[in-house]
Amino acid sequence: MSKQHDTVASQVNEYDEDAVVNPSSNAHFDDILAARLSRRVALKGGISTTAAALLGGSILSACGGNDDPAPAPAPAPAPAALKIGFNAVAKNKNDLVTVPDGYNVSILHALGDPMHYGDASWQDDGSETADSYNRRIGDGHDGMYYFGLSDAGAFQVDRSERGLLAVNHEYVVAPYAMHPTGRTAGAARVASEVDKEIYAHGVSVVEVKKDTAGVSMVRGSRYNRRVTSATTMDFTGPARGNAQLATLFSPTAVQTRGTNNNCANGYTPWGTYLTCEENFLNVISRAAGDDAARSAKEVASLGRYGLPQNRKSPYLWETAGTADLYARWNSSVTGAAATADYRNTINTFGWVVEIDPFAPDSTPAKRTALGRFNHEGAWPAPAVVGKPIVFYMGDDARNEYIFKFVSKANWDAADVGKGMAAGAKYLDEGTLYVARFNADGSGDWMELTYGKNGLDATNAAYPFADQGDVLINARLAGDKLGATKMDRPEWGAVHPTSAEVYMTLTNNSNRVPATTASLIGSQLKTDAANPRAYEDIKGGTTSQKGNPNGHIIRWRESATDVTKLTWDIYLFGAQADAASDVNLSGLTDVNDFSSPDGLFFDKRGMLWIQTDDGAYTDVTNCMMLAAVPGKVGDGAVATAAGGTQTRPGAKASADTVRRFLVGPKECEITGIALTPDNKALFFNVQHPGEDTNPDFAAKTFGSYWPANQADANVKKRPRSATVVITRKDGGEIGV
Repeated sequence: MSKQHDTVASQVNEYDEDAVVNPSSNAHFDDILAARLSRRVALKGGISTTAAALLGGSILSACGGNDDPAPAPAPAPAPAALKIGFNAVAKNKNDLVTVPDGYNVSILHALGDPMHYGDASWQDDGSETADSYNRRIGDGHDGMYYFGLSDAGAFQVDRSERGLLAVNHEYVVAPYAMHPTGRTAGAARVASEVDKEIYAHGVSVVEVKKDTAGVSMVRGSRYNRRVTSATTMDFTGPARGNAQLATLFSPTAVQTRGTNNNCANGYTPWGTYLTCEENFLNVISRAAGDDAARSAKEVASLGRYGLPQNRKSPYLWETAGTADLYARWNSSVTGAAATADYRNTINTFGWVVEIDPFAPDSTPAKRTALGRFNHEGAWPAPAVVGKPIVFYMGDDARNEYIFKFVSKANWDAADVGKGMAAGAKYLDEGTLYVARFNADGSGDWMELTYGKNGLDATNAAYPFADQGDVLINARLAGDKLGATKMDRPEWGAVHPTSAEVYMTLTNNSNRVPATTASLIGSQLKTDAANPRAYEDIKGGTTSQKGNPNGHIIRWRESATDVTKLTWDIYLFGAQADAASDVNLSGLTDVNDFSSPDGLFFDKRGMLWIQTDDGAYTDVTNCMMLAAVPGKVGDGAVATAAGGTQTRPGAKASADTVRRFLVGPKECEITGIALTPDNKALFFNVQHPGEDTNPDFAAKTFGSYWPANQADANVKKRPRSATVVITRKDGGEIGV
């Protein structure tokens, strides 16, 4: 997810992530602790004994006792032979991708590059036509996945020489590379510019080949495809046909158009791509006085998802004309019924979208069983024959939740390659859960099913009508169940053998110590899973408060109960010289970082960590690190800055966490994929140069990447791009 800067697009990203729209009074750490102390004092004979049981022992011992869930068996350790095999890259502010000695850097594709023949190459002047962006690489490269491609054109999981790479295009960095001199000023947008932006969002699917010359895009491949903010898509699952999804385009609520603000991603064991809609408020407006035309339920839903009255989206797409292509971005009551306008536009975004990269003519599907929220991604647990398929998801906004989906159908390996039909089988029926992380290291997955846990018409805050209503308003359902409010849940990753789950919690400027007597505005008290509240001085002058550096939580599922888990905090982001109660993971100059975002386990069990940082950028550009993690419970209880006790994992060392690369100026490092042989690594550089206002006449920009990667004297407009890393000796990456 893009960090907050001064461009039009990131102004909305800031609105969407930072608008605290969760008013629920879910329990904080001190409340949970007080309740447990009250219950256990009578049972075990004293506060000191109880506190030690809750906070002073190992996670496993804390989970013992008659009233706590039994822990899962210890997972298998990471392969002993897996070792980090490169010298750490130093922190730097260079305007290029810096990698270890012995590695190559090449650019696979960048914004505006043509995917087919017939369109001219990108011209560095914004002259490309709007229509051509249906056939060009989009903007804001983000999550992605590599699918091996057989000679017969099918999914081949072990194929490295030929594959399909699906890449998200999260948002448009409008002033930089897409328009001749940035966005035309005025209250109403220019239609041709809006068209270009609509087509530059979404997803690119391209064929790639790897040979002795390197890795390259296959221009003109029949598989090369754009899915954009104008592509027709099906609704599937329990919310299909729900009145809250009805629009002028699809009065029966079975279809919609477009996928937007696609941040992180996922993939399926049958070989399809999952793209996830995050900050969809970027493109949606709502008129003043619109509440008066709405029911109380509608107003509650709109408020919970952050769309107030009289709200203009920074993109202003709806101002480009009266044509349906533009009017649909106005989520206001303008007609006699929902089938006559686009009042429900907001409800048509925030979903997980399945795309079959092997069938370029197939219709993408918004799989509603996985719920609607700021979907950062959807990451699968390893598929086990005869067991359900499981996906983990984060709602990327301050104060929001972590979710899990468990399919009704059990996995059958014969479904590999069956595309959207397999998707319907595993993704349209199942159970959605929301997480609660308890102070003692245990956790609960709480079921979001209509008719259970008070999710019905008796819920006073929002009376649910059916399962479609629960899924469309998954945030409100999570409020009802008392889910744990997290510090912006972003990317997740699941260990390929232990199946332990990791998720980045990027930052939260609104955290305050749990001892704070009264909260101001959107402040949140710390809890054991979100434990730090401190001041970080950036550049010696700028005060950053709350949890500016973020952390990575992880958990192990119960082997016998789908509703139970055991958790700790794998790493805390921090400067190497920070106080010990801030730098709880013992980071040093070879591995210190801030604002973890992207996360990926390769099949060897190496964890790749990427940053989207605004807190440490006075020292270094954003980066990617390689790690060989331990397991849940390998650390000791500690007290974090602000006074909250928590459960860190084992301290980091140069052998377990090491900086692999640093990106160019003012960028985010995001998205990662490896070929199955681990010899080519793909990652994305998003919005290089975004912090600096460009001077188009003087051709002065905050970054000149990627044009300057191969030759520092080449200076062109900065563009988001996909990068390929290989080793000069042809070996595996990272080891």
